[in-house]
Amino acid sequence: MNTTTAVQPELDIGIGGMTCASCVTRVEKALKKVPGVTDATVNLATESARITFSGDEQMEARLRRAVRDAGYEPRTPAQMDAVDDASPWAGFGPVAAGLLLSAPLVLPMVGDLLGQHWMLSAWMQFALATPVQFILGARFYKAGWHALKALTGNMDLLVAIGTTAGWALSVWLWLSAAPGAMVHLYFEGSAVVVTLVLLGKWLEARAKRQTTAAIRALHALRPDVAHWIGGDGEVDVPVMEVLVGDRLVVKPGERFPVDGTLCEGHTQVDESMLTGEPLPVAKDVGDKLTGGSINGEGRVVLQVTAVGVDTVLSRIIRLVEDAQAAKAPIQRLVDQVAAVFVPVVLVVALITLLGWMGHGASFEAAVINAVAVLVIACPCALGLATPAAIMAGTGVAAKHGILIKDAQALELAHKVGVVAFDKTGTLTVGQPRLTALVVAQPGADGGMDEAQALRVAASLQSGSEHPLARATLAAAAEKGMAVEAPDNVRAVPGRGSEGEVGVKSYLIGSLRWMEELGVSLGDLGARSAALQAQGATVSAMAERTTAGLTLRALMAFGDEPKPGAKEALAALRSRGIRTVMISGDNRGAAEAMARRLGLRPEEGEVLAEVLPGDKAAQVTQLKAGGAHVVAMVGDGVNDAPALAAADVGLAMGNGTDVAMHAAGITLMRGEVALVAAALDISDRTVAKIRQNLFWAFAYNVAGIPLAALGYLNPVVAGAAMALSSVSVMSNALLLKRWTPPVASSVPPQD
Repeated sequence: MNTTTAVQPELDIGIGGMTCASCVTRVEKALKKVPGVTDATVNLATESARITFSGDEQMEARLRRAVRDAGYEPRTPAQMDAVDDASPWAGFGPVAAGLLLSAPLVLPMVGDLLGQHWMLSAWMQFALATPVQFILGARFYKAGWHALKALTGNMDLLVAIGTTAGWALSVWLWLSAAPGAMVHLYFEGSAVVVTLVLLGKWLEARAKRQTTAAIRALHALRPDVAHWIGGDGEVDVPVMEVLVGDRLVVKPGERFPVDGTLCEGHTQVDESMLTGEPLPVAKDVGDKLTGGSINGEGRVVLQVTAVGVDTVLSRIIRLVEDAQAAKAPIQRLVDQVAAVFVPVVLVVALITLLGWMGHGASFEAAVINAVAVLVIACPCALGLATPAAIMAGTGVAAKHGILIKDAQALELAHKVGVVAFDKTGTLTVGQPRLTALVVAQPGADGGMDEAQALRVAASLQSGSEHPLARATLAAAAEKGMAVEAPDNVRAVPGRGSEGEVGVKSYLIGSLRWMEELGVSLGDLGARSAALQAQGATVSAMAERTTAGLTLRALMAFGDEPKPGAKEALAALRSRGIRTVMISGDNRGAAEAMARRLGLRPEEGEVLAEVLPGDKAAQVTQLKAGGAHVVAMVGDGVNDAPALAAADVGLAMGNGTDVAMHAAGITLMRGEVALVAAALDISDRTVAKIRQNLFWAFAYNVAGIPLAALGYLNPVVAGAAMALSSVSVMSNALLLKRWTPPVASSVPPQD
């Protein structure tokens, strides 16, 4: 008896209003309580949930209702797209308003340093601080209330309690003061804390929008319209209407809309979005074509073999989505401690109030001491500890060409034990160069030497834009050769070109073309095979003679290591980090390049013959067991799933936008030396975060008991709170002195 297991459907739902890891836990619990749900994973970075379920057509509505009942906003796809496409400055309005309203409150503090007394009246301070507290800060009250209902604590609850205590104390002191008396108020403290935390939230939201940019960039590779051959001829139809078996026309320069098989025409196809290799691939009838790749110079007709989710590009998109969804939300130390810290502070404040009243103190004195506990516990330094260090670290890193977009990558990079590199464009230049030119032995009809062969080849291809032609011209230019304009040039799509140089006629193109034309390689056959075994692309040049086509030279094209790559890999090894190269080349070619880079294939530092879709699996295998944190460095679209699957993704800035969007760190100059620099600034920044958190908690641990015992009045408590903020900011600003440990050949940008 045969049994089949039904695949349970999955649903992705956007969720708004989440602020920390405790929010993730609450949403997951709410979703898993819905009957029929077998699994639910919530991603804080992408603000979405992926739910596996078995149920009826109303399941999506039930899941969205569960999210709303938990206190969060279920978003529609249109709303998610609007968030993803928002301007980098979207949502800055509340932050700007907070800065404008808080500035006059802070101005008197600046005046005191200059010997001036610019103190605002109490009612003006109240008028400026109250909108910040209850209008701009409303989000903290809402999120804090949901945390209270779930019997947990988070940063929002700390902000709400601490700032409200300062505001309420200020109002009470103002209203209870004798007429004409000057009292110290705390309106500026509450307003500034709310504004700074809003600024941090805005920066976090902007970073979150970047996490979905990789998916959007991948989708952009697919054209919306296909040229369908129907009963009435060629008709433009939406790609969504294309069926397997249809025949489509693809014009020069267009992207292939779906996967298919070439059935008419010849062309060169740019498949770098899949392979990362810069060389166009010749395509003949019967060859496979991949959706998203770019057609070259020929108009071709393909027969569709896969559409929708079955295409190679769709599978790559799914790999990136799965890798991002699998990343656990950052369980920040602040949120972990806040869950315990908040109830402890409330209990201490209540004990302080009751204790002083029990010992005969007046209610007013008891309240002042209890409020002093809340003021000293205000999470100003706690809220600044992490963002201040991250902003300072990312700022100085950007000056040296390291763009850090993902706080999780920043926190993990200092733990990296294995760095996996894509080969082409990452460790190598990524541009073909003429690496060998072998001339045939002259026969009875004469021949040519290497200089003559190079001059003829460059002249014949002087008007071509083909990458191999440009490499030939570059080699001739390096030797100072003058090329002449050819006559009667004819390009043969997917094969090569022919024309006349001087009084002689030549052909230059692929070995396949030469074989079709009956050109014998003769003694150079073995040399050609050896060059190809080393990973080179080999072309041949033949001359039309009275005896027919005669081979004159072989030209091998290959890539070169990036300048400084070998030294950069050695620097990583000196830090105790294992380096691995991942390549789609055959093992011989991959190991040959690895040795030029100083890698050791015999120790497993080369992973060769890896298909584009398998790079993510190789990274996952390197992560297996959790013994090491794995970083991936790449530059192509085909690297995006691996960059997302790695613990830390680093993209070369000279690569594709998709790779840069999928990675948490982008090396803007594309220099391998910046990999070690990125790991170093991560180490320094994380150290500052830990130091800041220590000082933030140290002030609270020392100050709360003193306030409870009555040794600190609210004025001193407020001063201590301000001092803790100053120390945290000053410590973070020390990161501005950082310079990369490996000198770069390009000076830092201003």
